[in-house]
Amino acid sequence: MNFQAGDTVTGIYKTGKYIGVITEDRPMHYLVQVKAVLKHPVQGDLHSPKETDVPIFHERKALSYNEQTNVPKKMVRPYEGSVPDYQESLREALRIMKSELAEDPSDWAKRSLQNAEELEKEYFKA
Repeated sequence: MNFQAGDTVTGIYKTGKYIGVITEDRPMHYLVQVKAVLKHPVQGDLHSPKETDVPIFHERKALSYNEQTNVPKKMVRPYEGSVPDYQESLREALRIMKSELAEDPSDWAKRSLQNAEELEKEYFKA
């Protein structure tokens, strides 16, 4: 499916999923401006999923509101419906991730949950 600038789409970037607007069609990617978060990025090392014995256990933040990113064309789908508020979508995506991690007894989940709690403090400073 081909998209053009101005189309509202979903896109997967690394391990996060976003709603955004295409701002440019590039040879291998669409440049997408983020408007909402559907799935918060997974914590830890992307090359060693669900492992804690890694050189760096990364804290992975969600892309920011209006941040632009290159999304591979095969990871872009049409989005229908109203776009949720960015802050509310981020809060909900983080809540879902934390809920799933809380049910997982693994060391990876515990460490990821710690990251998520720190991110929550950073995202929603009073």
